[in-house]
Amino acid sequence: MTNKEKLTIQLLREELDLLDKSVRTLKLSVSKCMQIGRKEEYSFEEMESFDSLTSKFGRTSDLYTQKVIRTIWILLHEPFIPFIDLLNQSEKMKLINSADQLLEVRDLRNQITHEYIPEAITGLVPEVIEKCDHLLANINTTLEFVKQRNW
Repeated sequence: MTNKEKLTIQLLREELDLLDKSVRTLKLSVSKCMQIGRKEEYSFEEMESFDSLTSKFGRTSDLYTQKVIRTIWILLHEPFIPFIDLLNQSEKMKLINSADQLLEVRDLRNQITHEYIPEAITGLVPEVIEKCDHLLANINTTLEFVKQRNW
């Protein structure tokens, strides 16, 4: 193993540690927002909880897709390719469960990022909760992939 590979494995481990922390806080936010449920009006604290959930969802998905998967790609000695191609190839390699699911996660993350009306976030929360299940399932598949390679 080269020094560069050792450094890349170390980077992957650091990213996986950050991802683990991010996933734990995301799960707590999902649980909290599920308890709030749907209402006609939300308190300021409830709106903050929704904002926190969407922020954690975006951060977790970015860390996973833009850091962890890309670092694994480097360790596999694969060439840089566009995101959609990366996901399709990752699905074939069983690095992820579903390219389509992660594209939906990415689209939702982009929608959240560009949503400027705070009240619109409440409409996105049910979809965020649903897509969290997809995101977490794909993360678990990737963790198994990494574990099998003793990285």
